Amino acid sequence: MISARVTLTQPLSNHRQFIATSGTGHHFLIDDAAGNTGAKPIELVAVALAGCTAFDVINILRKKRQEVSGYEVKVEADQTPDPPQVFTQVRIHHIVTGTDVSPQAVADAIRLSEEKYCSVGAMVKLSAELHTTFEIVSAMKSTLVGA
Repeated sequence: MISARVTLTQPLSNHRQFIATSGTGHHFLIDDAAGNTGAKPIELVAVALAGCTAFDVINILRKKRQEVSGYEVKVEADQTPDPPQVFTQVRIHHIVTGTDVSPQAVADAIRLSEEKYCSVGAMVKLSAELHTTFEIVSAMKSTLVGA
């Protein structure tokens, strides 16, 4: 079971800042655009999607023995203009840095994440179309020469 709790920080003011607590005991602030002291809840969905697919993809690439020295996932999402303002289009871009990283291995890892493993992506796909791209950045091996 997954659980979470949010607690209003300033009940006697007009602010909408909350302390969020995950079921595993981690804390962070959430807020609205006016207060701007933490992420908006909808932003956390984008973060969760990036994190979910990143966990899957790096795990798969490591199992495929790819030499990954850096990895980043960027997510941008468009929303409907009217409430509940769900995501309609989501762009996910994976940036994999490494030595001799196979484009096919990256494509396969992303596909497995999207089709089989990423629970957040499966939920987001109920309202949005996902568009995924990736790039591979070559990492140059550096050699320390004399001291």
